[in-house]
Amino acid sequence: MRIGHGYDAHPFAADRELVLGGVRIPHERGLAAHSDGDAVIHALCDALLGAAGLDDIGCRFPDTDAAHKGADSRIFLRQVMAAVRERGLRVENMDITVLAQRPRLAPHCAAIRQCLSKVAGVPPGRIGIKASTNEGMGFVGREEGLAAHAVVLLAEDAPAPGNGDA
Repeated sequence: MRIGHGYDAHPFAADRELVLGGVRIPHERGLAAHSDGDAVIHALCDALLGAAGLDDIGCRFPDTDAAHKGADSRIFLRQVMAAVRERGLRVENMDITVLAQRPRLAPHCAAIRQCLSKVAGVPPGRIGIKASTNEGMGFVGREEGLAAHAVVLLAEDAPAPGNGDA
């Protein structure tokens, strides 16, 4: 078994759509970022990559690469899942917490779970998604941006070639 944790945060920007977990969320502001700014998928990718012992999302999809400008983060998740599977690993579960004062995200959690399930190829019953405010504290509480934490548990299907412990 392997555990990975990921974190991502972005400031709000007036000229962007808000996308979380691959789902467009109605809000007057989106997230400033080189790609679509999907903090949920970015945190999830880092958790998956960390658990698999691979380089982080910034190494794989650098914001200095013009190819990623405005990119749909679901593409990143598909590629990360392929890398995880190539290592002989499977997802046991994913658990994600989004910190946002506004918008209220609870009504969107089921749609986010379904989207992540489809993109990652993981049954929805293995994906936890929840939202919390910061009770008015910090950059989240001041509504300057939002953050996401993700934790994943991976299991080895079979030893992958060149993936043994020495």
